[in-house]
Amino acid sequence: MNAPKHPFIVQAIAVEDGGGFLVTFPDLPGCMADGKTVEEAIGEAVDAEKSWLTTAGELGWPQSASGRFVQRLPKSLHAKLIARAKQEGVSMNTMAVTLLAEGLGRKEESR
Repeated sequence: MNAPKHPFIVQAIAVEDGGGFLVTFPDLPGCMADGKTVEEAIGEAVDAEKSWLTTAGELGWPQSASGRFVQRLPKSLHAKLIARAKQEGVSMNTMAVTLLAEGLGRKEESR
């Protein structure tokens, strides 16, 4: 069986909602597939992923992220970030990623 190339999540669908399994792609908004079995759902997800990527390419959507970006900060914020990283005993990069993740997590919880 082929597997999708992007990370995916398989979840059971409640019996009262029809049963089976749902596959979603965290990195491909709106891309999902389902099936009666896990194997069938993953097989359908391969097709959904391919279609999503084709459409994204046609529309000029970004299809992947490098995991790297450069950000300019006010000097005062940069100094606070350096101090917090030292206090936590981690690199400034790790501290920035942690704070971003915490902020995004709070934003998702409030939805």
